[in-house]
Amino acid sequence: MIKKQLIMEKALELFAKQGFEATSVQQITEYCGISKGAFYLSFKSKDELILALIDHFMVQLTADIDYVVRNTGDDQKLLYEFYYTAFNSFYKHSDFAKILIKEQAQSFNQELIFKFHYYDRLIEKNILAMIERLYSKEVDQTKYDLMYCIKGFMNIYSHLFLFYNVPLDLEILARSLVEKTNVLARHTTMPFISQELLQMCKQPMNEEVTKEQILAIMEQKIAEIEEGIEKESLILLKQQLLEPSFGPAIVKGLLENIRNHPHCKWIAYLLRNHYEL
Repeated sequence: MIKKQLIMEKALELFAKQGFEATSVQQITEYCGISKGAFYLSFKSKDELILALIDHFMVQLTADIDYVVRNTGDDQKLLYEFYYTAFNSFYKHSDFAKILIKEQAQSFNQELIFKFHYYDRLIEKNILAMIERLYSKEVDQTKYDLMYCIKGFMNIYSHLFLFYNVPLDLEILARSLVEKTNVLARHTTMPFISQELLQMCKQPMNEEVTKEQILAIMEQKIAEIEEGIEKESLILLKQQLLEPSFGPAIVKGLLENIRNHPHCKWIAYLLRNHYEL
């Protein structure tokens, strides 16, 4: 686990300087001070390493946004918490966020493109749920346009501090975007994006994750992480998935124990969706 994390961290430094395509496995191994054999014990290929980095970053972002949308009880605070959380995640992982934005624009690797689209769909799902909760029938005709506007705000404003080193005040930025979003939601009357148009733009993908797949991921994480409350909670959650015995409050408490662990965010996200918490 330590060697795998080292490779990811060192490769990220090289990718930031040279990009994905220009960086070879040989360069990565030399930079890490390991043999090619050691590299291939952790990753089957450079593409698998890149996908692992994308997963690591996007899991943090997707899981954090999902948690905020599901667990912020005050509608007056939800939009602010959404923007604050999204930009805070970009800021914490700014090195990889820069690479990701650049590579998305020029990647011809179909697996990478599919991965980008997969997480994009998950984030869109959260944004749409938030819009429907906050504005209800007020935006029935324009909710898909509003969803794209929110995604646009996330994209454009993140460029300011990722590429132009603009000082970042997360609180002011979040409040500013809340105001803009509310104006759009309440005063936009001419829709452009329909559900049909949205579906035409999407690549087919299987969004359903089976119980067996969740269990397989949990077993992997239980083996990877060290002893502690996160590991104990994962074991209990696995038992719950196999033989349900806990009430929703206990399951929710166990999920709280693991959700901030960087290697447990994805499983927490999957279980929240599975139990609809």
